[in-house]
Amino acid sequence: MSGLANKKILLGVTGGIACYKSAVLLRALQSAGAEVRVVMTPAAQAFVTPLTFQALSGHPVYTELLDPAQEAAMDHISLARWADLVMIAPATADFMARVATGQANDLLATLCLATETQIVLAPAMNRQMWLNSATQDNLQRLIQRGYLCWGPDDGAQACGETGPGRMLEPEALCQLVENYFSPGTLQGVKVLITAGATREPIDPVRYVGNRSSGKMGYAVAESMRDLGAEVTLVSGPTALTSPSKITTIQVETAAEMYSSVMAHVDNCDIFIAVAAVADYRPNHIASNKIKKNKEILALELVKNPDILAEVAAKNDPPFTVGFAAETDQVEQYADEKRRRKQLDMIAANRVGSRVGGFESDQNALLLLWQDGREELPMMEKSYLAQRLAERIAKQFHARN
Repeated sequence: MSGLANKKILLGVTGGIACYKSAVLLRALQSAGAEVRVVMTPAAQAFVTPLTFQALSGHPVYTELLDPAQEAAMDHISLARWADLVMIAPATADFMARVATGQANDLLATLCLATETQIVLAPAMNRQMWLNSATQDNLQRLIQRGYLCWGPDDGAQACGETGPGRMLEPEALCQLVENYFSPGTLQGVKVLITAGATREPIDPVRYVGNRSSGKMGYAVAESMRDLGAEVTLVSGPTALTSPSKITTIQVETAAEMYSSVMAHVDNCDIFIAVAAVADYRPNHIASNKIKKNKEILALELVKNPDILAEVAAKNDPPFTVGFAAETDQVEQYADEKRRRKQLDMIAANRVGSRVGGFESDQNALLLLWQDGREELPMMEKSYLAQRLAERIAKQFHARN
């Protein structure tokens, strides 16, 4: 049976040059077994005619909010209830802004307000529009309301520029829809993940730390959960809410994270070390606040245990994934770390740049494993985590 048999997909098409990809996406969804209905905004019709989608789908295309003929066949409320999934592809900056503010000034925006089913955005726009803080604010607002965002991809754009903003290819979007409806590929697999930074106290007030926000680690935990895994998350201090359906253990220091990991690692199948663990800690912790009465304050630092290396060195280690944050020679240093610590995979990213890395909502990763590599371009950490989780699942099953 096809992966999307008996699934009802409402495909929303908004006004961008990527509309032509939506026609290919429609055929891909149908080939996978889905029943598809198409809703187009007025701007979308300036790029591709409704007749194109009608001919491909074999069904009328919905374009008007209060069209008497269409309302008689299936009114907009019934259409909103009909779908098992609503996919907006392409999702333009204008459309995201309108639904983020709750507008209902065309049929597609109204359906987004009226439906209780999952809504997925497949963004497509100029790179600068995508990176603009207004677009990113709208995206975060929609994600907080439960929207999913698949993409965008990075590459050449119709405007002649290169960067993030391309709609994902139809085949990739269709596969993501199939994954959404399929039983998790990690069903029954136990995953242990570390996230966030550690804090190494200097005195009761101060600590040695780093700029990790924990966003990537939390996103990876959620993505592994969505693939069906039973996830335990060991988290340093963050401003993030503990993910649902995930066992979260809060720690502060590297020693506490080490103890928690070692207490759980023998019961896991996959270990993913996303946390930015402090390499060193103060040798002596002052019992009282250190007063500012010296021009120079010297701290003696001692090395913290290497959690990742110790896990990978166990007699029967789990599938072990490390992270490498580098400022230069990213691939060389990351692969050296992978080989030295005998990791199954390493995810490397460049930090210190204007976009991505610590504290950012976006990142890019270079994945390395024995005889293999994959580059994941700059994108939202939530979607990046999905791509990473899918690769980890593939390599995990291949090893086993």
